[in-house]
Amino acid sequence: MQTELDHFVLGTSNLAKGSLWLERYFGATLSAVGKHAHMGTHNRLLSLGPGCYLELIAIDPEGQTPFIKRWFGLDTPDVQERIALRPRLLGWVARTTEIDALTARTGGLLGGVHRMERGDFSWRITIPDDGYPVEAGLIPSLIQWDCPVHPSERLADTGCRFEWMEAAHPNPGKVAYLLNELDIRDAMKVTPTPPYSGMTMCAYFRTPDGVKTLMS
Repeated sequence: MQTELDHFVLGTSNLAKGSLWLERYFGATLSAVGKHAHMGTHNRLLSLGPGCYLELIAIDPEGQTPFIKRWFGLDTPDVQERIALRPRLLGWVARTTEIDALTARTGGLLGGVHRMERGDFSWRITIPDDGYPVEAGLIPSLIQWDCPVHPSERLADTGCRFEWMEAAHPNPGKVAYLLNELDIRDAMKVTPTPPYSGMTMCAYFRTPDGVKTLMS
């Protein structure tokens, strides 16, 4: 099985305000607005080169309320509090061609596999039952694209690129084990934190305005 980074998810309480902040911070222009009708969210994307992008996502005030919890914890008070002032990194998504097998391998920890579509894009993605990212976003959601074109192929190349990411967790061995089970073991550097002190992640990007950091 081959698993690789697909995209990062940056949450914001208001897509217009979050877009303005991100475009100023990265010195790059985001895509047009896209909508996820099934999840009641909308987003804008930023190319990070071939096969990779950054997604800025928010609850769509004009969208319908989904029958399940929204992805990436957008319905939870914890996430809503964190993204109230400015966009925050909510997690990342890993691409695979064996989403059912990998979900089974992790005993359903990643949640159910849900079919989604937007325009001519179609995909399957794991969403935990409570909507909250696994291990506060350190463990990726899995995605399997069921269409011939990847979203990054339709994004203008603004010169932004992912550099590396790191995280802190009270039990780094647990994160390492799960990443190994997902066949993406070298994705991030994880350092230990004191017990019960929480989990954080940080990603670094090369942009036209220099190296920028996004944090959870």
